[in-house]
Amino acid sequence: MKNISVQELKQKLDAGQPFNLVDVREPDEHAAFNVGGLLLPLGKIQAMQTDDIDSLKDEEVILYCRSGNRSTQACLMLESMGFKNVTNVAGGMLDWQDKFEKK
Repeated sequence: MKNISVQELKQKLDAGQPFNLVDVREPDEHAAFNVGGLLLPLGKIQAMQTDDIDSLKDEEVILYCRSGNRSTQACLMLESMGFKNVTNVAGGMLDWQDKFEKK
């Protein structure tokens, strides 16, 4: 598993680089604030309900959550399921909002 900073993620988004972004938070967290990722809560990954992303096993998949803890768990689980290129957003959306949202 690799890690990426919120600054690096923002650069990739701004540049329009191709990658797959997955939000592993709960639906209410996703609805309140997100950066465009597909919602796939950690609980579904833990239950191996990954049909929405199974076709991405050979592609770059970047996962984020609130602080980076759940997305770290999700990355490790997806690697054990055969995903070859998973990346965790270190610091998660808390860090994103701290760095990029207007105070």
